[in-house]
Amino acid sequence: MQDADTRPAAGPRLAIRPRDGWFLALAAAIVGLDQLTKWIIRGWLERGEAYSLIWPLKIVHVTNSGAAFGMFQGAGPLLVITSVVGMVAILVYLFNPGFAHPLMRLGLAFMLGGAVGNLIDRVSEGRVVDFVKVPNFPAFNVADSAITIGVFFLIWALMFDTTPDPKPES
Repeated sequence: MQDADTRPAAGPRLAIRPRDGWFLALAAAIVGLDQLTKWIIRGWLERGEAYSLIWPLKIVHVTNSGAAFGMFQGAGPLLVITSVVGMVAILVYLFNPGFAHPLMRLGLAFMLGGAVGNLIDRVSEGRVVDFVKVPNFPAFNVADSAITIGVFFLIWALMFDTTPDPKPES
């Protein structure tokens, strides 16, 4: 008589596959572009200075010790902790086979790149450099834009998911 294995079947496990490299490459490219643009702004404009590019767009050099749109000013340690927790969650979802929808994973890669880009500033300087300014809107940077674009990709993937549901076994 054979012993039957009565353990429950294992669920999907996190798996980093070679084909997933482009998600990490995209996140790394976003971090690189974010840090490059902030480096250019730091060297080109004094803090508080502005340059009118083309109406209504201005390039400015402002810093933000808070979160998006200036909320939570001075809450650096809390923002670093929440950023790290958010990045871990993004990585878990990014490499979870249940989140295989390419558009969802694209959104997660954008969000990861943006989160890392702003985290570098928070840890190294205690504040984030923002430099794109349009009327009636707070200044922002490449990382902020990437996070926003990533959220839109996620919403799009959730609202308009075209993958068929698995058919129940009879």
